[in-house]
Amino acid sequence: MSEAAFIAGFEAPLHRSLTEPILLGGAPRTVAIANGTLAAAIGLGLQLWLPGIALWLIGHSLAVWGARVDPQFMPVFARHLKHRPLLDV
Repeated sequence: MSEAAFIAGFEAPLHRSLTEPILLGGAPRTVAIANGTLAAAIGLGLQLWLPGIALWLIGHSLAVWGARVDPQFMPVFARHLKHRPLLDV
């Protein structure tokens, strides 16, 4: 587009932080926090160290894999659960 098409004052920079998902260790932030909290509750609260570590390792690995396949997989999955009867075939 030409310079005449841009009106002064009506353009703003778009920063990468506004468009990229927030990841924590490669997994979506909410999933990583929930997974870590659940694993800590099992590992520390119930004193089941090995199941807690295994749950964290498996859960975090699945979350990282899901984020690599589709960074927006959690909002899509939440929408899928919310609209399941509507989208059922």
